[in-house]
This record gives sequence, structure tokens and C-alpha cells, in this order.
Amino acid sequence: MTSSIADRKGSTELSSKNWTAVLTPPKGLFHVSWKELWEYRELIGLLVYRDFVSIYKQTFLGSLWHILQPLLQTLMFVLVFSALLKIPTNGIPPLLFFLSGIACWRYFADCALRTSTTFIDNQSVFDKIYFPRIVVPLALVLVNLVRFLIQILLLLCMYVFFILKGAAIHPTWALMALPLLIVELGALGLGVGCLISAFTTRY
Repeated sequence: MTSSIADRKGSTELSSKNWTAVLTPPKGLFHVSWKELWEYRELIGLLVYRDFVSIYKQTFLGSLWHILQPLLQTLMFVLVFSALLKIPTNGIPPLLFFLSGIACWRYFADCALRTSTTFIDNQSVFDKIYFPRIVVPLALVLVNLVRFLIQILLLLCMYVFFILKGAAIHPTWALMALPLLIVELGALGLGVGCLISAFTTRY
């Protein structure tokens, strides 16, 4: 019996030499292995491409919905809040005022909503192969970021249009903080979505 135990121990030590990775628990609550995420950058790119193409692949207008959806919603807000209810926008053109708010809100809401079902939607994949679990929700945030940047481009075009028309708006140095605010908005949506996803998976 002693020899069989020794044989098992020897075979375990022998097989451990062929391991390519050792999985360990996170070192802390907010620990993120950036090196590991960089190693899986191709997987993130493939997931982003798959999700971006599949969302509007079967629709007639395709990627134009990235522009039409917030634009139609903005027009409705202008009609209700500006034309009917006469809510002031402090000299900012109502179309520009509501579009900026809607674009930011949709980015946060889409990030939180789509990542909130990550662990349930990808359970079959998680059970079969290892990769950093944060890859999937991060890819969803990046997909939403692509759509958000398209809407930001639309917003900037309208911004220039109203400036040329003589509207009382002027760019300031505060615009330099826009990339930081976009990252913060995406991180907030990712955090809220992952928290909800953990609760829905558990309960």
C-alpha cells in the first residue's frame, strides 16, 4: 500500500511538469491581471467583432441604427420637453442638449444591461474552456463603445453645425477630459453589470 501511494505521488509530480498554467484565486477584491488580459487580446477582438456584426446583421438598415435610434429618441425629447413643456436648456440648442444626454445614458445603460447576464448567457462556454471571465463583459463594453463613438461623431457634427449657425456655445478646455469621462462611464457600466450578473447567477 505504501508503494502505491508513492507511485501516485510520483505520477502526480511527473504530470505537474507538463502543466502550462496554474490557476489561483484573485489576490484581492479589485485585482485585475492586465498581463493575462493582454494575452487574450485576440479573443477580445473576435468577441467584439462577433457581437457588433450580429446585433444588426438581420436588420434592414444595419449599422445605421446606431445613428437613427438616438436621433429619433432625441427628436421625441425635443418635441415633448422643449416644444410642448417649454423646459429651458440655458441657451444650448435643444437638439444638441438632449442628444448629448441620451448618447451618454445609452452607453451606460447598454453596458450595464448587456453585462448583467454574462455568466448565464455564457455558462456553456465557461464550463468547457478557461479564459479570464472578465473578457466577455469587457468585450461587450467595447462593442457598446464603438456604437457610442459613432454617436459622439454625430454629436460633434451637430456641434460644429450649431456653432456655424451662430449658436451661443463655445468649446472649452473641459473637452480635453472627454476621453477620461468615457472610460469612467464604461467602467461604471461594467462594474454595475458584473455586480448584477453575480447576483442573478447566485440567486
